[in-house]
Amino acid sequence: MDAKADAPDASPPDSDIPGEGDLAAREAAYEKFVWDNLRRNYAGHYLHGMLGMTGFRLVNAPTFLPAYLFAISGSNAIVGLGLALQQVGGVIAPIFGATRIEHRKKVMPAAIWMGGLARLAILGIALAGWFLPNDPIQFSLGVLGDWITRPRVVAILGFMLMFGLFMGAQRVVFSLLMAKVIPISRRGRLQAWRNATGGLIAALLAYFAGRWFIDENVLGNGYSTTFVFAFFLTTAGLWALQLLMKEPEPPTTREQGRFRERIRDFPRLLKQDRSYACFVLTQMLATSARIATPFYIIFVGSKVGLDGKTLGLLSLAFLGADTVSNLVWGYLGDKTGFRLVLLVSLLAWIAATVLLMSVHDMPAIFVAFCALGAAQSGYMMAAQTMILEFGDRDELPMRIAVSATAESITATAGPLAGGLMAEALGYHAVFGVSLGFLAVALVLLIVAVKEPRTARLQAL
Repeated sequence: MDAKADAPDASPPDSDIPGEGDLAAREAAYEKFVWDNLRRNYAGHYLHGMLGMTGFRLVNAPTFLPAYLFAISGSNAIVGLGLALQQVGGVIAPIFGATRIEHRKKVMPAAIWMGGLARLAILGIALAGWFLPNDPIQFSLGVLGDWITRPRVVAILGFMLMFGLFMGAQRVVFSLLMAKVIPISRRGRLQAWRNATGGLIAALLAYFAGRWFIDENVLGNGYSTTFVFAFFLTTAGLWALQLLMKEPEPPTTREQGRFRERIRDFPRLLKQDRSYACFVLTQMLATSARIATPFYIIFVGSKVGLDGKTLGLLSLAFLGADTVSNLVWGYLGDKTGFRLVLLVSLLAWIAATVLLMSVHDMPAIFVAFCALGAAQSGYMMAAQTMILEFGDRDELPMRIAVSATAESITATAGPLAGGLMAEALGYHAVFGVSLGFLAVALVLLIVAVKEPRTARLQAL
């Protein structure tokens, strides 16, 4: 698919994509559409990614949401449960999303619905903080005895589940949209610049949010104010993509399959490409390493204390490093392929975790959070881009779904297990398990995963 899309910039005279006729002619017309509309589609994806990533970073960064859950619940287990619920939504949702779009010529309408509902979940988290009480309420469940709950905590956990559900579905749709309209040789730099500019805005906003929104408790709840900003930024990005993007109709698509039948196809997709199967396993191991992610900021708080200034500074470190490193990851991936990006990011992740476990002063902790931000941005870019380069175009939605589902399975259990482990054994045990997963993922990547771009070119 991608080799065809990555043709020279020179295009033949204008012509519509034929609905019938010779497949080669339809492929050529599709390729021409991609290049003719590249500037417009590039701008749409850039704005969507820049604004969307800005808002989503504020929600997904291992600072604000874990710190907020811990502040209103006082429990590591609740923090882990929240992150686990967020990942639960991503287990089945990618498969469902793939079965809804793989037979469609146009998938933008589905992208708007799925993306819009994910953004409403962020708004729900903010509104729960403003309008729901956090005082414990006791109620009876009959034979199950008396239970105590906090309405705000319960509502936020529910919205985190909703957020994960629609983020899992939209991951498939938006990855497919990028694969349809952005040639392979442009994807790295597009992601580099959109993530860098979005990360810069997010880093500055995170620092501002920590120092002012949260410390000054702006609008009665500084965390809710922060999440409302995230909602407006992500929504603006979705509007930009809807207005600017022109989506082509692909020359071929799969017939619509039933949900159950497509699940049965998973083993076939993995068996037909050993390198792809090992890549998915590497993703699962790396995602398992996120068992420690929600507890980075809480661990720091146990060492040096955690106020709005510290929260803002470490958010700036994490998101600022994410911003700068994206430029490196994007151009490196375009030049060499994204396997090398994945390898270097795993090494950086290991080094950052070891450093965080070993130091007790703020300058060194700041450096550790910078390394964590750079490592996780590299991992995300590599994982999301490599998956687009395995196999053929018609199977792409389901390959994305397999990858997203595999990640979500391990990401679901990880935070919950991490919360229970942190309560029972302490944070160092959680970080040690995370390092073990990262080490195995690194070895598997080196030994068993080939660069898909090189392998495809060798096969031509």
